[in-house]
Amino acid sequence: MEIREWSKANADYGRRLFSSGMEGARSGREEFLDGEPLTPFLSQTVQHSFGIAAIGACIGALGSFAAYRRESLAKAVGFGLLGGLIGLAAGVVWESRRLTASVAGSALTNIGKARDERWLAKHPIDYA
Repeated sequence: MEIREWSKANADYGRRLFSSGMEGARSGREEFLDGEPLTPFLSQTVQHSFGIAAIGACIGALGSFAAYRRESLAKAVGFGLLGGLIGLAAGVVWESRRLTASVAGSALTNIGKARDERWLAKHPIDYA
């Protein structure tokens, strides 16, 4: 097999894996949301994460006082914002973990099916 043929075959296989993974991710999302739109779920997820963001902001602001031993308001606000952003991100990740698991599981299942199809095409089973 020439390198051109080999690279074309592998590029086609990569596209097939990618499209089957995306199709699986879409089906996992639809299965989890049960026909509901994604926007209300994300809105609710962010709203539930504000408490964790507030805790992160407090930890960040208090951490700036402990680290520098002086009370610089700018540093406290900066570290508070950073802690709040980290807390918000952690809260969103935690609140959406079931959706993420559903999407990833369906995507991996579809990718596995595409890999199995390719393997069977390369290694046909002869029962005769």
